[in-house]
Parts: sequence; structure tokens; C-alpha cells
Amino acid sequence: MPTPRPTSGRLIRRQKLATRITHWIWAVSFFFLLMSGLQIFNAHPALYFGHQSGFTYDNAIFVIEGFPSWATIPSSQDLATGRVVHFFFAWILVTTLLVWFVASLRNHHARKDLLPTRKDAKGLVPDIRDHLRLKLVHAVRYSPLQKLAYGGVLFILFPLIILTGLSMSPGMNAVLPWLPELFGGRQSARTVHFVVMALLTGFFVVHMIMILLAGPINELRSIITGRYRLSPSAQKDTSHV
Repeated sequence: MPTPRPTSGRLIRRQKLATRITHWIWAVSFFFLLMSGLQIFNAHPALYFGHQSGFTYDNAIFVIEGFPSWATIPSSQDLATGRVVHFFFAWILVTTLLVWFVASLRNHHARKDLLPTRKDAKGLVPDIRDHLRLKLVHAVRYSPLQKLAYGGVLFILFPLIILTGLSMSPGMNAVLPWLPELFGGRQSARTVHFVVMALLTGFFVVHMIMILLAGPINELRSIITGRYRLSPSAQKDTSHV
């Protein structure tokens, strides 16, 4: 059975202002990037590896008919507008990530909340087991599984999707011709870009499910006001404060 949601636990200041602001900018940016990206993908809904692609080649590794109009921005087939929206929010995402990184170094958010410790390594398997049993504890710091998930998004998936996006830019190819070769060619970069997008979408879906299961009021209050109510079992844990 799910752990009872905290109703009388101690309130703490959990999320710093920079973390809260960048979180919501990322959420909005991801929404527009995903739907405009699907618009761009629909212009040629196939994926390849290497350098060669197109209707004259028979080397596609993934082909679909395209995504429905309700899942794209704009809803009608309009590649030019989709690219404008996509690039606009891509640069917002990059800028926000840089701001978050600098702020997290200054306020120690990355070190305290995201970098795994030896204690986290020992507690990872029990934490996975607790999550599978929906035994969710509202603690001072992130659990080992949360650190891996959030750290993976911020330090692996975000940089990957940015680098693969730049690898597909003809202008960036002229400045940094070696960049697409990091992924085996522009078409490989496009495929990796699509896969990372799918992983980020999966993370978002799981993230929303966990918020609902853990108690949406407490979770939303944490990322809006910074104040977070602890579970009774976690109130005496001050080792990470």
C-alpha cells in the first residue's frame, strides 16, 4: 500500500529560487520543443544511421506514417514555423541550463542534492524496492533513485539533446565540422536526438505519475514556494541539511 501522505510533518525550505524558476522554464520549453520537434520529424518521418538519407536510399532503421496533428506545433504541416518555434525554445533551454548550472554551483544544489554518495550507492537497491512498493518518503534530500533520475536528465540527456541538435545545424557544421562525427554523422545525430527525446518524454510521464502518487499538493508547493512537508519518519534525519 502507498505510504500515507504527510499531513502534520515539519515544513522545511527545500527548493531554492533558482531551482524553482529554471524548473518551470524547462517544463514550458520541453512542451514546445517536443511538439514542434514532432512537426519537424513529420516532414520526413524516418530515422537513419550515418550520413546518407532520403527517399532514394533504402537504409532507414525506423519509419512511421507520422504523428497526429494534435501532437504537433503548429497542428497543420508547416515545417518552417515548426523550425522557428523549435529553435526559439531550444536556445531558451540552453540558456536556462547554463543559468541553473552556475546557480547550482553557487548555492551547492548540485553537490548536495544531485551528486550520489557512498550512502546512496548502498541505499539504491532498497530505494528501488521502496518505489516499486509505492513506499514513498518525503525526506530532506533526494533519494538515491531520484538523484540518478534527475542527474541523468541534467548531466546526460540535456547535454546529449543539445549536442545532437547542434550537429544537425548546417551553420554549426561549418563552424565545427567534427561535431556530427561524434555521433557517426548527421543522420546518426538525428536518430540519437529522437531517442533522447523519447527518453525525456518517458521521464516526464514517470515524473508526473510519481508526483500524483507522492501527494501533488506537497510536491507542487515545493517547486512553487520552496516549502516541503516531511514524512514523520524523515523529520529526525538532519544528516543532509
